[in-house]
Amino acid sequence: MGKRHVYKTAGETMVGYRAKPDAPNGAGLLIAPAFCGLREFEMKQADRFAALGYDVLAVDYYGDGWRTEDADAASVKMATVQNDRAALLRRMRAALAEVRGWGPAKVGAMGFCLGGKAVLDLARAGDGDAAVLLHGVYDRPPFETVAMPPVLLCHGWNDPLALPAQFGKLAAELDEHSSDWHALCFGRTGHAFTNPARADGTSDMGYVKRSADRSWAAVEAFLAQQLT
Repeated sequence: MGKRHVYKTAGETMVGYRAKPDAPNGAGLLIAPAFCGLREFEMKQADRFAALGYDVLAVDYYGDGWRTEDADAASVKMATVQNDRAALLRRMRAALAEVRGWGPAKVGAMGFCLGGKAVLDLARAGDGDAAVLLHGVYDRPPFETVAMPPVLLCHGWNDPLALPAQFGKLAAELDEHSSDWHALCFGRTGHAFTNPARADGTSDMGYVKRSADRSWAAVEAFLAQQLT
């Protein structure tokens, strides 16, 4: 099991979760949470990837370890980083620097939902050695995209937060800026499809086991190839 981990950026205190491997594979990994902040689901994934050998930091991109179980409160908080993508990128870079300071040869990043946007912005800035988005959000930030590391998208085709047209725009952006990217698109799958806690049964939102299982297999293979 991992532990609470405090790190700093630009005078801000960030409270993440570090999961250290018993048998290190020489790579590091960031995990950026969904819009409610760092919760049990993301910490469980940190433990999962630490068991595979990665030195993992589950990221705090809000500051002070802010988290909630209330979707309305999360929507209000999310607006603070939606409206300040520079701050979001700065906090992701601070997390990346923190993990690089632990000594891994390469560091990748994986994000869920809003965390997927945070990981994508990090990659757009040319930072990190691999990027994984799981039901991420794709709108572009107010800065130019540069050469990107390898990218894997795991995308629910029925996701109302990332419509097919938005997926197409991101694919074009990746094709221009990343020399190594691929996408897995899952039919009859909406947003938050990897999280069993979101098993609400709607067509555009919630857990889909077959899509989650296929995603995890692809993520493990991709990270192993790119980072180890």
